[in-house]
Amino acid sequence: MTKLLAGYHRLLKALLTVLMGLMIVPVSLQVLSRYTGLIPRYIWTEEAARFCFVWIIMIGSMIAVRDRAHFDVDVLPHPKTPRQQGIAGLIVHGTMMLMAAVFIRHGYDFAKFGAIQTSEMSGINLLGIYIAFPLAGVTWCLFLLEHIMADFRLLAKPSGESSG
Repeated sequence: MTKLLAGYHRLLKALLTVLMGLMIVPVSLQVLSRYTGLIPRYIWTEEAARFCFVWIIMIGSMIAVRDRAHFDVDVLPHPKTPRQQGIAGLIVHGTMMLMAAVFIRHGYDFAKFGAIQTSEMSGINLLGIYIAFPLAGVTWCLFLLEHIMADFRLLAKPSGESSG
């Protein structure tokens, strides 16, 4: 399972790189058209950049959950033993799992709403944009399950072992 998730993680990183590269095109066209007058002002560039940006944010959040690079707030005292680390991890990852469930549930409704809409400028069906939200929730769940399993392994460690 870990190898499958690692492959998915690599795919997400590749997609993020491609989207960042693709976003350069419409943004560059916007800048050139506004400040130089060398090319006409294209209406679709604003929308294309926005759509790329939404996907970049959502894929970036998926990657951050796997890498444990998401922001956090130190509310709990810093754990000193593996057992305390496991308990703290379960609290944090359980809370994140609840947020993932919200994204799945309401993101599904959002995606259904997007399926019946099209963009005014480009005519793109908005399902392609809105599906990023429930997909992010599902991906967060997968990566969080991996972390939760690691938290349970920490709980199972004898209290004398170090976490290093």
